[in-house]
Amino acid sequence: MKRATTILLIILVIIVGFAVSTIASPVLVIADDVEEGGGGGIDMAAKFSITGFEWIYPGSSFNEQGQTLHNIHQDSPDDPYGAARDIMTYTYDFTPHLIIGINNDAANAIFGEGIVDDIRANDAYNGYAGSSNVPGTMSRGDAVSTAMAQNGMNVFQIPIQALMGNIAFHFV
Repeated sequence: MKRATTILLIILVIIVGFAVSTIASPVLVIADDVEEGGGGGIDMAAKFSITGFEWIYPGSSFNEQGQTLHNIHQDSPDDPYGAARDIMTYTYDFTPHLIIGINNDAANAIFGEGIVDDIRANDAYNGYAGSSNVPGTMSRGDAVSTAMAQNGMNVFQIPIQALMGNIAFHFV
């Protein structure tokens, strides 16, 4: 019983933290694919504020030098999350002070095994316009929303995945 109380308390703290931080500035949530070659890549992102999620495609998000959000780990290995903050400021005119990175293991635990495959099945471009290997017809944001809604969300996995390091909080 004590463990359940602790988990619920952690969830409550996370929710309150999100609410408080979004008042000051939106939170950037990123799908951090650490297994992608070259040090990892950002496959999807969302601006989270008190008005909800706004999907951001990392390949269309860039800084003054043309570096994309997708490649922050390769382009800025010493400060990838500072680079992400600067890209959001440059492209979308908001400056996140909290970036939450969620890897594939956390996504699978929270939304069910196969969430990434469900997204790819619906994604019309799979990151590359005109890809003939992708059967989907949705934008990446719509594909993510649909897969999340279809699979449901196991909120009890959020603190567990955070404790396991599969969800990382970066203050920038």
